[in-house]
Amino acid sequence: MRASDLDLKELLQFDPDGGILRFANERVLLLDAVALGLLRRELIELLGASGARAVLTRFGYAHGWRTAENLRSGLPWDSEDEWRHAGGRLHTLQGLVRVESPGPREGPKLIGDSIWRDSYEAEQHLLHLGPSDEPVCWTLTGFASGYLSRAYDTEIYCLEERCRGKGDACCRLVGRTREDWGDAIAPHLPYYEKASLDAALSQVTSELRQVERRLRAGRRKTRPGGRSHPSGLILESPAMERVLDVARRVAQVDSTVLLTGESGVGKERVARLIHDESARAGGPFVAINCGAVPENLLESELFGHVRGSFTGATQDRVGLFEAANSGTILLDEIGEVPPSMQVKLLRALQERQIRRVGENRNRAVNARVLAATNRNLVEEIRGARFRQDLYYRLRVVEIEIPPLRERREDILPLARSFVVAAASRTGRTVTGFTPAAAHQLLRYPWPGNVRELENALERAVVLTRRSRVDVEDLPAEVGLAVPDAVVATDVRPLADVERDYIRSVLRAVGGNRTQAAAQLGIGAATLYRKLKQYGTDGS
Repeated sequence: MRASDLDLKELLQFDPDGGILRFANERVLLLDAVALGLLRRELIELLGASGARAVLTRFGYAHGWRTAENLRSGLPWDSEDEWRHAGGRLHTLQGLVRVESPGPREGPKLIGDSIWRDSYEAEQHLLHLGPSDEPVCWTLTGFASGYLSRAYDTEIYCLEERCRGKGDACCRLVGRTREDWGDAIAPHLPYYEKASLDAALSQVTSELRQVERRLRAGRRKTRPGGRSHPSGLILESPAMERVLDVARRVAQVDSTVLLTGESGVGKERVARLIHDESARAGGPFVAINCGAVPENLLESELFGHVRGSFTGATQDRVGLFEAANSGTILLDEIGEVPPSMQVKLLRALQERQIRRVGENRNRAVNARVLAATNRNLVEEIRGARFRQDLYYRLRVVEIEIPPLRERREDILPLARSFVVAAASRTGRTVTGFTPAAAHQLLRYPWPGNVRELENALERAVVLTRRSRVDVEDLPAEVGLAVPDAVVATDVRPLADVERDYIRSVLRAVGGNRTQAAAQLGIGAATLYRKLKQYGTDGS
């Protein structure tokens, strides 16, 4: 076989229905050229041009060396020379670059001399990074160097004399032995050596550590917006730190977890965190609100049904336990499950098998079960509304999420994130709160917890006429809130509390003093006197 005999249709083996692709009997991958261009840009931004060149050159060299070995043993060549020249033909067939012979050339003998057209590397460098001052086909020259070094059994290095990436009409590759290059190859040798890559990575590591130290120092000084966990949870309070610590630890095992807490505290967020940090993260996360499904349909939703099992069952249907195979299922509001269904649920948890409605055989399921409730299940057991054995089966690990009023450190960080998100969704330019609004957010007890806070802030973003949310933009119950109880650090003079409350009522009624006096249950003269005492007319 000659190098010119290589044919794409013969070299490429594939199943039309998909699966493994083989080229010259070796497994290959189809990769998008733009994705490789984006990778190049990321490497340059991360490691610098020298570090990126070292990575791509060493990758190309290893690829070329391996390809030469595979082709030598995998195909019947007419001669060693045909095998040695097959690398360029292979690159052309693979669409990486179109290799042409430049014809005779005067000067020292060359091992490699080619014109490259349509180089994907030059194209992607220009697309993502613009023109360069130096040649940019690092992977291709590395490949040529590796292939020829293996083919000639000596060190051969290829360099670009011209490159489209720096504005030339085409790329021109020249290859020589290390001895023939002489001192001219010295500046390029580090890119083929591991030490160059190690130096680039060391520099990046040092810079990242410096940035991390600066960020930590800035956080200690200002702590402006709360820490954000990759799951999206925002927290500052020690109570939520403890919750997340337990969640991360329990994520590493497959134990059943019971999440308890008031409505709106973020039980589903914590459940998703457990899933995302578990070995099942690649599988589905399926959640069902058991209290929102009618009793007669809950079994079908969880376990599925077969065609004809009841009126309206026109086809087989997979239940959520099966849909969550290899993943996680969250049974939200588990305290709402009726007693008759609790028995079937207990059996499914114990045996890890379910039976579709109308079917007479069991099906194995492999889903991790998390449960959540805002009810006190111990009280439900005492009232004979919840099975004790199911409770203990679910409560292998219990994580109690505290209400928002007990973790006041989280209120403002959460509120700021909700304002940003709501402004983005609605197209508003709202950046934060006035000090008075922030103070009022902290005073309100938030009985609806995080969900109520999020909805209140979306309303405020929609209604405000300013770039910052003010007290009057908040719901009335929030704007007029006075805390039911205060902790020692919040103790304020009674006169200050009275003054702030009167001003809040005045803002709520648009400055109408007569209406404000009526709502406060005092006479208008009393209100005027107090306003004069505060040094304000109430406007």
